[in-house]
Amino acid sequence: MFPRRPPATLAAWLAGARGGGLLAVLANQCRFVTGLRVRRAQQIAQLYGRLYSESSRCVLLGRLWRRLRGPPGHASALMAALAGVFVWEEERIQEEELQRSINEMKRLEEMSNVFQSSGVENHPPGPKTPAEGNEKSKDKEEPWEMVMDKKHFKLWRRPITGTHLYQYRVFGTYTDVTPRQFFNVQLDTEYRKKWDALVIKLEVIERDVVSGSEVLHWVTHFPYPMYSRDYVYVRRYSVDEENNVMVLVSRAVEHPSVPESPEFVRVRSYESQMVIRPHKSFDENGFDYLLTYSDNPQTVFPRYCVSWMVSSGMPDFLEKLHMATLKAKNMEIKVKDYISAKPLEISSEAKTTASSSERKSEGSRGPARIEYA
Repeated sequence: MFPRRPPATLAAWLAGARGGGLLAVLANQCRFVTGLRVRRAQQIAQLYGRLYSESSRCVLLGRLWRRLRGPPGHASALMAALAGVFVWEEERIQEEELQRSINEMKRLEEMSNVFQSSGVENHPPGPKTPAEGNEKSKDKEEPWEMVMDKKHFKLWRRPITGTHLYQYRVFGTYTDVTPRQFFNVQLDTEYRKKWDALVIKLEVIERDVVSGSEVLHWVTHFPYPMYSRDYVYVRRYSVDEENNVMVLVSRAVEHPSVPESPEFVRVRSYESQMVIRPHKSFDENGFDYLLTYSDNPQTVFPRYCVSWMVSSGMPDFLEKLHMATLKAKNMEIKVKDYISAKPLEISSEAKTTASSSERKSEGSRGPARIEYA
């Protein structure tokens, strides 16, 4: 009834089991099942690709991801990255974030003579935000410290609790350019490549059709001998002509189309909020602005060195931005008018192409670890 010798495969399995080969057999079985599921998923993706448009596919993927991701957190973000999906529902900049920045500007305006009265400038430029006041674990917020005090430019900083970093706040005024010009020059990525010599790369990766938020990849030189840094961040702007205010909010995100590169140090902690209040109108010279900024450049230098670099670099950047605005105004350099453009217009630079997603295949391998400098 039974053969005198077992089949070759059974013999090999029995021999392997004696030396721990049972785990290898189970691993092979898992790989086989996983391979079947991956091929099945590819077939389903190809089918949906023929049946639905790109926007419809994004909606379907978003709904599927929300069902599979479980509770929010690092694990879900990691799974999204591994799956090659950017989840706009979690990453887009919300209206509340824009309004929070505008409220900060209003608080400054409500404080009478806050930037003119002697002695007041050394105090925090405004009361606590709701988010700051609700943190039960902190008995007292760190005070704002005056770093620079000029006639039309004031810079504060305060320590970020639990880190060696600072958050910075700038209040400034320009009277020789219009708010529209200054705002447009900030947003125009192509023009910035011309006036900012530190830019190595700056491009829009993807745009959200719901909110108008954009994901950008920015690579910039850092002072020698530090490595160049790259940022992947989402930004959103809003122009409220009725209330005479503009706001631009940015913060770091992860995007599957831009894997980490061994050539640069990835900055993963970055936030920036710019609010502009025209003195009269968007097209008349004169406005005040409030810039709140923080990032972690991941350097090995002491805290005071990083603080010095940021404190000196921020005024330099703002002045370059101002001069670029003057140049665009006086020389009539063509700059896109973001205020007049519809927020949800899809520009050619923001189109999501297949090539952008294919780029991750080259960079999907873990980047070589380099010492931060």
